[in-house]
Parts: sequence; structure tokens; C-alpha cells
Amino acid sequence: MAGGVGGPASKNDDFQPHPVKEQLPGIDYCITSPPHWPEAIVLGFQHYLVVLGTTVLIPSIIVPQMGGGNEEKAKVIQSLLFVAGLNTLLQSLFGTRLPTVIGGSCTFVVPTISIALANRYHTIDNPQERFIRTMRGIQGALICASIFQIVVGFLGFWRNVVRFLSPLSAVPLVTLTGLGLYQLGFPLYLPNMVTAKRVVFDRFVVPFSVAVVWVYAHILTVAGAYKDRPLQTQISCRTDHSGLLRTAPWIRVPYPFQWGAPTFEVGEALAMMAASFAALIESTGTFIAVSRYGSATPVPPSVLSRGVGWQGIGILLDGMFGTGNGSTASVGNAGLLALTRVGSRRVVQISAGFMLFFSVLGKFGALFASIPMSIVAALNCILFSYVASAGLGFLQFCNLNSFRTKFILGFSFFMGFSVQQYFNEYVVVSGHGPVNTHSISFNNIMNVIFSSNVTVAAVVAFFLDCTLGRGDSTVVRDSGSHWWEKFRNFKTDSRSEEFYSLPCNLNKLFPSV
Repeated sequence: MAGGVGGPASKNDDFQPHPVKEQLPGIDYCITSPPHWPEAIVLGFQHYLVVLGTTVLIPSIIVPQMGGGNEEKAKVIQSLLFVAGLNTLLQSLFGTRLPTVIGGSCTFVVPTISIALANRYHTIDNPQERFIRTMRGIQGALICASIFQIVVGFLGFWRNVVRFLSPLSAVPLVTLTGLGLYQLGFPLYLPNMVTAKRVVFDRFVVPFSVAVVWVYAHILTVAGAYKDRPLQTQISCRTDHSGLLRTAPWIRVPYPFQWGAPTFEVGEALAMMAASFAALIESTGTFIAVSRYGSATPVPPSVLSRGVGWQGIGILLDGMFGTGNGSTASVGNAGLLALTRVGSRRVVQISAGFMLFFSVLGKFGALFASIPMSIVAALNCILFSYVASAGLGFLQFCNLNSFRTKFILGFSFFMGFSVQQYFNEYVVVSGHGPVNTHSISFNNIMNVIFSSNVTVAAVVAFFLDCTLGRGDSTVVRDSGSHWWEKFRNFKTDSRSEEFYSLPCNLNKLFPSV
């Protein structure tokens, strides 16, 4: 019969659109619901392994440019890991209070290398002296750059900006936060080859993958398989190429101004501030992705602004301890929240404990740092893609049949990738960026900002969303702003997190506040 079970009525249900979810369903442990301690410790160790990849990669790039050797690199890695642990604790306790790992950022590499190649440092004959003096210059630039985020965050300027952020303009921001790091990964596909309980493998994929490939790489290293291979292959695949295990001290506690008093130069500080601006935008995208994978409701602008302020404190600590690099919210660790479906803040705080522990016990930290970078790059393919998909998930709040929506999305994505590609190709062909005036500082500022596809795409999408057709009454609904409206003017402090976080099983709209 027409109205019976299995008839047309039930078939029509199959064609109903999926309901909008302000909180992501399917998360096993959200921000305030931690797993049992044994599981939480293993999950925290996974986060430590993920952040370790970037922690080793960045000093491996910048320290040789500064004149340092393996000993200096080992100390910089220890310092960067130690400060990452401190910053992660500060961010989770006083900042956004989201399960966000704060670690080193590739965004600061360009101005750091620019400082290292400056004539006043590069002409010093003694490599060790050149390293020390360059590090002091980088410290001074980072301290100045930290003031930018501290002021913008704690004085509420960033809150006044992100309160106009809609789901539409958040899509390019969050998506390119993940896609913008595509060059740091390559494909790895292991789950179909492993026969194990699915939830166990998904939740503990990092130690499984790292252990198997790490042992295999070590066997090949000892057997001499990489002996006559190209240098780049050895750097990527050998387990003994970094030289860290030999040069790292057994016990060493990093301390402020361990390289000496910082030096200050206006041009270097301005270039580092440009990187700080780009890092601020990227971290905002990561915060939003983390809140999504922690099963939180949309984060109020005041919380995002407070998180930026504490990130500025983190960059200040980078400058004081001499890490040679600034800090941002870790994209890879945000993706790990999705991979494990565990968005617990306690897990991230445990990972901060591992960072502090292994940064002090240098030999043990160096052992884990000997993991081949190819393993880290493979994991990044999965982790970064989850962050990118978090951004695409905000399309559910938008009207995709609106031509305004289509234009803003397409144009911002295109400009984000196109402008960065133009700047990169120009450097390869000409040896310098498109902006090449007599002021090196101005050149560095422009090149840093426009080489960040996240920054370009986010600024374009935000500007168009705030200006294009704003007089039209349908624009607010098309951009999805009405979904986030009740959170915009809410002011919160570190003790009232309940206003943007609900239990994992309550995937419903939060009552008006």
C-alpha cells in the first residue's frame, strides 16, 4: 500500500538534507571528558611524537644557516621543545582552554633565515660566534614580535575583528590552514594492511605506524642500505643522520637568555612582526578546527582574542629562551584530535608533560628525534587533511546555491594559492621576491605576508564577506552568520568555559546567553 512501511513516505526520508550540527557528533571524548589515565597517557605521548617532527625540522633548517653544528642544533631542539611544553600548558589553562598544542611554526622560518643571512652576521668568520650573535638578533626580533600579539589579543582588538567572522569566511581560513602545509607531507596508507580492532588502530595509529617504519628504517640504516644514496635521501630516511644522539647532553634544563642578552634591530623586528601577523591568522584557523574536533560550540570572539594574547606570551618565551623560532597552534596536533576522536584537554596537557620531560633528558629526547622525517611527513598527510576538512565542514551553515557564496569561496581559494605560487616562482627565477625595494625590511614584510596562502585567502574572504552586498537582508543567512550570532557579544574568562563547551553527547544548539 502507498502509505505502508517501506512505501514512498520512507523513501522520501532518504532525500532529506543532513541536519546542521553546531557541535561535531561522533567525538568519543570532548574537551572536559578525559579518557582513563592509561589511555590518556598513550594519547598524550602520540601528541608529543607529532609535535616532535616540527620541533626537529625547524632547527635542522635554521641552525646551519646561523653557523651552528650538531651540538647547537641539539640545544635549540631542547629549548624549542621545552618552551612548547610551557606554551601548551599556558594555552590550555589560561588561553582558549581548548586542547591545542602550541609549537614551532614554519611561518617564522623566512624572517629567521633573512636575519641569519644579514651581512652583519654572515660575514663573521667564527661559526660559533656567528651562531651566538645571530641567535641574539633573532631573540630580539621575537621579543618585539610578541608585543604585537599580546597587544592585539589582550586589549581586545582581535575580538573586534573575529566578531565579524562568519562560517563562510571561516571556510577558507580553516581549510587553507591545513592545505597550506601540503608541501610537508606525502601519501601513506596503512590501515587496510593492518588487521586489528578498528577503534584501537585509529586511536593509536601514531605509535603503531612510527614503531613499524622506524624499526624498518633503522634496520636499513645499520645494514648500509643508505650508504651510497643521495644526501637528501639519507637526511629523510636514516635514523642516525641527525647527530643528535651523540651531541645531546644527558640532562640540561633550558633557561632564559642562555645565549646571552638579545640584540634589537628595527628592520629585523618588523619582518618578524609580519610573520607574527601571519601566524596569528593561521592560529585562529587552528583554534576553530580544534574547537570543532573537541565537540565544542562556536568559540566566542573573546576566547579567540584571549588565546592570541597568550600565544603572544608564548612568542615572548621563545625570544627569552632562544628557540630561534616563534610559536603557533600546531596544525598536525589538531588533525590528531580528529584521527583519534579524542578532543580532551587533559590529553594535551599530558603531552606537554612529555615535552618538558624529554627536553630536559636530552639523550632520551634525541632518541625519539632520530625518527626519520619521512615518517613525520607521511603522518602529516593525514593530520593536515583533517584540519582542511574541518574548514570545509563549515559549508553546512552556508547557502551553497547563492552566487555570492560561490564567488567568495572560489575567489578566496584561488587567490590564496595563486598569490603564494607567484611569489614562490618569482623567488626561484629572480633570486628575490616580487617586492624588491631598497628597504630589505619592507621587502621581507611583504614577502612573508603574501607567501602565506592562509593569510591571503582569509583576508580576501573576510573583506568580501564584510563588504559585498551587505545591505541585502539575505546575506546574513547565506553566509551562516545567524548560526554564530548568539556567541558574538558574549564575554568570557578562563573560569567560564561552559559557555562554549558542552558534553559530547549533547549535539544541540546552546541556549541563548
